[in-house]
Amino acid sequence: MKISVIFMCSFVICTEAQVPHINIETLGCSDTADEEDVENLDGDEIYYIDFNKKETVMTLPEFADPMSCPGCYDSAVANIAVCKSNLKMNTEVEKNPPEAKDAPQSTVYPRDDVELGKENTLICFVNNFYPPPVKVKWTKNNREVKEGVTLSRYYPNSDFTFYQFSTLSFTPEEGDIYACTVDHKALTEPQTKIWETEVSPQAGVGATAFCGVGLTVGLLGVATGTFFLIKGNNCN
Repeated sequence: MKISVIFMCSFVICTEAQVPHINIETLGCSDTADEEDVENLDGDEIYYIDFNKKETVMTLPEFADPMSCPGCYDSAVANIAVCKSNLKMNTEVEKNPPEAKDAPQSTVYPRDDVELGKENTLICFVNNFYPPPVKVKWTKNNREVKEGVTLSRYYPNSDFTFYQFSTLSFTPEEGDIYACTVDHKALTEPQTKIWETEVSPQAGVGATAFCGVGLTVGLLGVATGTFFLIKGNNCN
């Protein structure tokens, strides 16, 4: 499968504050049905095109001013057609060159501080891979888990690679071992990262113990000083 990714960059200058902004549109196509069109401003996603639902999906946070892009879907469809035409032409001209590949790097971490018996979310962050996408599998104590699992869309990095998130809803219990396994065409074998349930001691207990030790050492110092003071007076 051949994939073509086009990065359209434009630099916008704010006329009042004279602050430069970077606007990046990522357009991707392949010789299969995979298609991608994402708009980013200063590293934050503004919208993406859902080609299955045939609509533009705005992804700005709720506190941002609402905006819409009425002609974006039609423009994306036209751009995808051009992308596929260019992909076919370049593949023929270069006589089917080998596809560029970058292996993913993954890490697993909890969303919140871990408390036994309290519901939480594990996040598997997969980064720096090309081409998209990746496959992600979760296991708990060596058994595959499918319930409570999500997989985000893939997002572009500034170096033309991509990143993607997978999450697992879970309730931590002592001794449980979770694993996130990532598979990608650039890997010779799937990549697995392990996460074990560990609960750090309560800060209050540690602080109390520390204060107790400090107080004991302080009293010993006072007692030692008093002892030598008395001995000195006796010598006199």
